[in-house]
Amino acid sequence: MERNYEPVVQAVGLTKMFRDFWHRPKARAVNGIDFEIKPGEVVGLLGPNGSGKSTTVKMLLGLLYPTGGKITVFGKSPRAVETKKEIGYLPEESYLYKFLTAEETLNFFGSLFNISAEDRKRRIDQLLEMVGLSHARYRRVGEFSKGMARRIGLAQAMINDPAFLILDEPTSGLDPLGCREVKDLILALKKRGKTVLITSHLLSDVEDICDRVIILYGGQVRAEGALDKLLTVSDQTRILTPQLPKAVMDKLLELLRANLDGEEFKIDHPRRTLEEFFLDVIAQARRESVETAGVAGSGGIAEYLAGEDEDDEKSALLNTLMKEPVTPEFKKSEAVEQDVAEKAVEVSADDRIASALKEVTAKVEKENTPAEESGKKAENMRRANSKLDSLLGDKSGE
Repeated sequence: MERNYEPVVQAVGLTKMFRDFWHRPKARAVNGIDFEIKPGEVVGLLGPNGSGKSTTVKMLLGLLYPTGGKITVFGKSPRAVETKKEIGYLPEESYLYKFLTAEETLNFFGSLFNISAEDRKRRIDQLLEMVGLSHARYRRVGEFSKGMARRIGLAQAMINDPAFLILDEPTSGLDPLGCREVKDLILALKKRGKTVLITSHLLSDVEDICDRVIILYGGQVRAEGALDKLLTVSDQTRILTPQLPKAVMDKLLELLRANLDGEEFKIDHPRRTLEEFFLDVIAQARRESVETAGVAGSGGIAEYLAGEDEDDEKSALLNTLMKEPVTPEFKKSEAVEQDVAEKAVEVSADDRIASALKEVTAKVEKENTPAEESGKKAENMRRANSKLDSLLGDKSGE
């Protein structure tokens, strides 16, 4: 088809700005990026959390509209229906209808593409076999483990035989065998001429299957290119040979051919791992103080959790208070304390005293004349004291 001679994806000045309720700029998730994805390529879209990967993928799917720039898929808008027919998408989390079986799930997604019932049945059988779930075709997906749900999610992404696959963390939740099977599947799709875009934090998986990578940070492309070119250390040379005696190793290249007895040897350039290169790119971006709406790097454990911000005096005082409970001190003689305690018990035990106190209080509250207020209060207090003494006297004489 003609589209094989043009980029599958082309982004020019692609920008996405998120705004708050008052339409003020909140975060520039994608900041004027340019990239292309060619037919038949397996490309890795990499970056730390918040670097713009998910936003870029959503614009590729037509779920978000760019704030600026342009993006096309197969030369058309990502929102065009004919474009969506050619795309298969595996989200990071597989959101499936938990009451449908594996077979019913694939049948449902197949019907969305208007695939005939006969073709759906044939494809479902093949897909379930491919992802190793033929034995679970009649089980509800709500009963599946995360790895099994991931496999059925991968199957639904390919029900329409898409020309362009977008896989978000395709090996997440899979065991090592499942990871290897998914990677082999992607390589097989590549041989069929399919184009695949992968986002993943498992850089070893990306290194195994991707032709090129695009590394984002702060919404910008920080590095892009073929893995062989990016990871090759060109200013060093490595010679790989079979095990040689020490004397032969000392002679190096001069005696190498003579002592290998015709065995082939290889000279090439050593390579860094993709993880090393990725971390170098991010570290360089941070050294340049590149702004990002995502994770900017850990600042270590919070001081209050580590206990580094405690004041020595406060700590000592706290320890003292925890060890020695405080008891209030009263500067009274033992006789007075005993007398007060006995009278308190007697007063609390006599309801007549409580009634007398209430009566006096009521009389005081009824006095409203400001001029007579002071004298009446004094007279009322004398009466209260007299009555209190009388009651106490009666109590002691009983």
